[in-house]
Amino acid sequence: NREQAMVERVTSEFDNVIVVVNSSNAMELGWLEQYDSIKGAVWCAGPGQTGFNALGRILNGTVNPSGRLVDTFVYDLHAIPAINYVADLQYDNTHDMVNASPDGWLNATFTNYAESIYVGYKYYETAAAEGFIDYDKVVQFPFGYGLSYTSFEQSITDLKDDGTNITVTVEVKNTGSTAGKDAVEVYMTPPYTNGGIEKAEVNLIQYAKTGMIEPGASEMVSVSFAKEDMASYDYSGIKAEGGAYVLEAGTYEITARSDSHTVLDSRSVTVEKDIIYNEEHDGGRSSDKIVAENRFDYALGDVTYLSRANHFANYEEAMATPTNFSMSDEVKEGFYCQATYDASLTDDANAVMPVTGAKNGLTFREMTGVPYDDETWNKLLDQLTISEMNALIATGGYAIAKADSIVLPAFVECDGPAAIKNNYTGQSGTAFPAATMIAATWSQELAEKRGEMMGRQCQDMNVVGWYGPAMNIHRTPFSGRNFEYYSEDGVLSGYMGAREIIGARKYGVQTYMKHFALNDSEINRTKMLCTWTNEQAMREIYLKPFEMSTKMGQTTAAMTSFNYIGNVWAGANSDLLQTVLRDEWGFEGVTVSDWFSGNK
Repeated sequence: NREQAMVERVTSEFDNVIVVVNSSNAMELGWLEQYDSIKGAVWCAGPGQTGFNALGRILNGTVNPSGRLVDTFVYDLHAIPAINYVADLQYDNTHDMVNASPDGWLNATFTNYAESIYVGYKYYETAAAEGFIDYDKVVQFPFGYGLSYTSFEQSITDLKDDGTNITVTVEVKNTGSTAGKDAVEVYMTPPYTNGGIEKAEVNLIQYAKTGMIEPGASEMVSVSFAKEDMASYDYSGIKAEGGAYVLEAGTYEITARSDSHTVLDSRSVTVEKDIIYNEEHDGGRSSDKIVAENRFDYALGDVTYLSRANHFANYEEAMATPTNFSMSDEVKEGFYCQATYDASLTDDANAVMPVTGAKNGLTFREMTGVPYDDETWNKLLDQLTISEMNALIATGGYAIAKADSIVLPAFVECDGPAAIKNNYTGQSGTAFPAATMIAATWSQELAEKRGEMMGRQCQDMNVVGWYGPAMNIHRTPFSGRNFEYYSEDGVLSGYMGAREIIGARKYGVQTYMKHFALNDSEINRTKMLCTWTNEQAMREIYLKPFEMSTKMGQTTAAMTSFNYIGNVWAGANSDLLQTVLRDEWGFEGVTVSDWFSGNK
């Protein structure tokens, strides 16, 4: 109400008003249209310690802005599909299961990702294509939208399909009177069969940022992506029993857009026959070490998932307020936390105590460059004592404990996706703009440069591990941690995260991509939060940034999340941390749990 009062007063006193929206979360901004004196609005999300200086230069015309939105801004936030899951949802029958919880928390909690893959613009663009919504009445500013002090024209001059990769060349011409930069946003629209594999109408697949283009001048921008990246994940077995990525036959429209809704130019790619990426048909995707298949069927839960079929006919059922607050006996049986864990259930009569305290004469420093799967690592680990292994785990927060047996010195690690915070010396690095603002540049090169600066500062402050970048999804505008994450879109987030990791690793920094995975809300995240979802949504939306950061960024570490995937805690989920992360994606590194707060 104080901000509304400020707007009322300023607009009543001045004829030319510019509104600065200083929020990392998408907001309702329909009121901008109610005042004739408001001539423009600038979105300035989490600018960091010096970002407002840049804002000043933008407002006085010294700098021509070129950012783009990373979320969809709608008129009514209480009408978003997932709104009924922005709530404190507690099970009412888990008291007996967790009554030994040390802090007295009695009930597990839950959230349903019932909107499936239809998150953010993927929902709004698809719903509009299906005639389910009046787009202009629902969406005020589309994903990827942005203006500048000049105007541009974009046209696709070439599209090459070599069977493996697709390269799109876009000519960007400055048709205005001021030099400026522009974002090239390339989207893909796949063929869709009613009732078939779920597909969003519009999907960001690659993007790039131009350099400074003078008035009347042009720049040619080429972007490439793998053809297999256009495949959808068939979790329900429509084309592939047991789940698989499927590139269905048909015409794929490739578009250059100024935002997710506005087409500037288009071309098409034809796929002659279904390509099913599994062992039975066409083999796995080239980027996977083993074939991707359903790993998380237990996370489906008793949930009706939103479907595009028959023009979103099941919308009311899928997105209704939840009415069932009882955990089933089957889910209870497989639910383990610190209060219910029974070590006897894992007793193995054939278990063999690992070798400890061996005198193999190896040192940690000697292992530099030794391959990940080399047998020498086992010999090194055999030298550790039980007390050293205990110290490595128990005192592993913000540090790596020393281990004399392998001449491993103590190392410092730090938190802070937006700034280095050395907890042991009190030193702090530059407070960079929030991840949301980094993503709003739509510049992968700038993201890599930010990663380099983080790496350099880690090096300067003797920090070897950075708890970042963070790349969960802006599933809704109501998450209290959206400032720490890039976007509502997995591809935009994935490229940004991967490039920041590439930059930081140039300085030898161990990057802990986080929070792995599905930590897309702060509500109840430390209260045994069961996250129910389908595997298509997991793979296409929520795991996508982590997959890209592993495969492209080659991250050396990951931090897990507090929540449960279905009824299995993420920090001890072998399907997530072993089968998908290591076996499928080829991760060669270490995973650590998040902070010790909350119930496990």
